[in-house]
Amino acid sequence: MSARAPTVAAPTLPAIRDALERLQPYIATTPVHRWDGIELVASLGHETKVDAKLELLQASGSFKARGAVLNMLALDEAALRRGVTAVSSGNHAIATAFAAREFGASAKVVMLQSASPARIALCQQYGGEVLLAADGATAFEMAERIVADEGRTFIHPYDGAQTILGTATLGLEFWEQAGGLDAVVIPIGGGGLCAGMAAAIKQASPSCLVFGVEPSGADVMHRSYELGGPARAGAVKTIADSLGAPFTTAMSYGLCRQYVDELVLVDDDQIRTAMALIFRELKLAVEPAAAASTAALMTTLRERVRGMRVGIVICGTNIDFRRYAEHMGDA
Repeated sequence: MSARAPTVAAPTLPAIRDALERLQPYIATTPVHRWDGIELVASLGHETKVDAKLELLQASGSFKARGAVLNMLALDEAALRRGVTAVSSGNHAIATAFAAREFGASAKVVMLQSASPARIALCQQYGGEVLLAADGATAFEMAERIVADEGRTFIHPYDGAQTILGTATLGLEFWEQAGGLDAVVIPIGGGGLCAGMAAAIKQASPSCLVFGVEPSGADVMHRSYELGGPARAGAVKTIADSLGAPFTTAMSYGLCRQYVDELVLVDDDQIRTAMALIFRELKLAVEPAAAASTAALMTTLRERVRGMRVGIVICGTNIDFRRYAEHMGDA
C-alpha cells in the first residue's frame, strides 16, 4: 500500500542533528550490527545484506527514551516542578519515568491493566507512579484529568513535535551509522516511530525505500490510509502489544503518508518465528514489536528487497521471562 498526502511539517535535518547533540548526556548511541547469520542468509540469499539497529539497548529498554527526554528538555522549571504524565502499555511509561528521574521531576503515568507486570515494575523502579486503565480510550481520559487537576505536562507516546523529533534522531543516527542503505523496515503502532525515522531517512536519502510494518491484528495505519486521515483502531488482537495503539494522529499519519513508500502486514505467528530467529542468531530476547521488522523481511518483503542493503530496527526488549517463554513455546 502506497500513497501520498498533503505535506505535514517534518523536523529538518539541522533540527534533528541539534536534537541528537542535546540528547547525548541522557541516551546511548545504540550500535548497528551486520546480521549475516546462517538461517537469515539461507532465507534471503547472499545478495541481500541486513543491518540491524539495536535500539533495544537504549536507556529504558526501547527507543521511547529519545522522545521522552526531548519533551523534558522543552519544559521550564515551573513545569518540571509540576511533573509529567503519560499513557502507555509499557515502553513509553517506562521511558517517561526514566526521563523524569533524569530531570528531578515526578511522573504519574496511566498504564493498561493488560500491561506486563514486569513493565509496571520497571516503571515504578524508575520512580513512576502508576495508575491502571481498562483500555486505551479510558487511559487517555484519565491522563487528561491528571493534566487538568494537577497541572502536569502530558507527554504523548507517538504524537507531538518533541516526540517525533526523538524518533527522527533514531532515523538519522541509523542512516549515518549504516550508510548506503537501499531500504529500511520500521514497525508501526500509532506511527510515531515510523513517522520520525522515515522523515529523517528520506530527507537524508530520498531514494531509500521505507516500509512500515503493522501486525494484522493492530492495523490502524492501514485503516488511516483507507480513510484518508487519522483513524481509530478496531479490536486490537496481537501479541505485539506495543504496536496496539488506539488511534493515529494528524502528525503520525501525515508524516507516514508523506515519507513511507509502502505499508505491509505481519501476523502473530510470523512475529513469533522472527523472535525465535533473533534469539538463535543474535542471542537477543526481544518483545514482539521488536521482531516486526524481521518478520516482514522474512516474509512479505523478502522478494521485494532481494539484492538490497536493508536496515531493520530492533526497537525494544521490555518483556518478562514468563511471557517470552510462552511466545517461544508457541513459535
